[in-house]
Amino acid sequence: MPYARLSGFYFFYFALLGTLVPYWTLWLQSLSFDAATIGWLMGILHVSRVLAPNLWGWLADRTGHRVHIVRFGALATWLIFILIFWQTSAVGIALVMAGFSFFWNAVLPQFEVITLRYLGQKKAYYSRIRLWGSVGFVLAVVLIGLLLDQTGITVLPWVVLGLMLLIWLNALAVPVTSEPAVDGRAAGSRMGPILKQPQVIAFFAVCFLVQLSHGPYYTFYSVMMQELGYTRSEIGLLWALGVMAEIVLFIFMPRLLQRFSIRGIMLASLVLCVLRWGLTGIWPGQLQVMLFAQLLHAATFGSLHAVGIALVQHYFGTETQGRGQALFSSLGFGAGGATGAVLAGQLWSSWGQVSFLLAAGAAAVAIVLTLIWIYPEKAQQNGT
Repeated sequence: MPYARLSGFYFFYFALLGTLVPYWTLWLQSLSFDAATIGWLMGILHVSRVLAPNLWGWLADRTGHRVHIVRFGALATWLIFILIFWQTSAVGIALVMAGFSFFWNAVLPQFEVITLRYLGQKKAYYSRIRLWGSVGFVLAVVLIGLLLDQTGITVLPWVVLGLMLLIWLNALAVPVTSEPAVDGRAAGSRMGPILKQPQVIAFFAVCFLVQLSHGPYYTFYSVMMQELGYTRSEIGLLWALGVMAEIVLFIFMPRLLQRFSIRGIMLASLVLCVLRWGLTGIWPGQLQVMLFAQLLHAATFGSLHAVGIALVQHYFGTETQGRGQALFSSLGFGAGGATGAVLAGQLWSSWGQVSFLLAAGAAAVAIVLTLIWIYPEKAQQNGT
């Protein structure tokens, strides 16, 4: 399977994310929804990650038809999203967002497994493929920010639909690979001992807290910056700077993993996470401070994501990879992201940028959990 096809999927998938995360809240705001409603609507994008990845992960492990599942999910995503053009109420938009995100959020964890199995013993080079997702994100936030400044926010749903179609077309280009089907009862018995390990529980708790801490950022960062006088293109460039830092991190991640321990990288990244949200909450109007804070995205997302992928590979064996990856997505990006978005929506009207200081507190709790429990070399590797 060529690297280009794998990289292309990440490119378009995260270009879509780079469109939705910074600008979808602005589109919702243009419909005159209040902060609480926007928080709930954005939370839907995360809620679907709680159930969908686990359902599709179980099905992929059980059948071995992982590529077919990715293709079907990508197709259903754009077919359901078409309905957004007939919605104006919060309920109608919520139903469409719930529908398309149920399938969109399901495909990435399974594609991660496809990529890692292709790499085989060269898993440390995962970040070299994944970085193309970051490139897609950067181009999306910059170019679409410029586009929206010229055309207005009403064009955004059409851009989103176009990117969904490109994800589906790229999925069709990925060759079908055969995988052995797994006996559901046997694989289920292998999952139990893994999930009962204290450090695996702590790992998923850290994933939850990290994504929860991103709630104010993913939901209200663009809104806050626009209210402070930044243009949409400037907001896009700030988002892009963070992801460019992430790209550089992904390039050097194989060397970092060889030189430093997973635990050490995780702790350093969490400390920088606390710093980033603290700076964003206190000095959002200071451009120089925001430029520095955005550079810390390399740690708060880049290295923590790469370390998370490595730990899933460490804790879960071949027959449980699909569900292990799904849990990483659903408990972190799903449950954590949804909780963060909803809490941010409830707090923003009264607390505003102070919400970022609460986010820093969540990351601080994650540091404590990591210090006490995360010791990968001592994990029992069940399910291999």
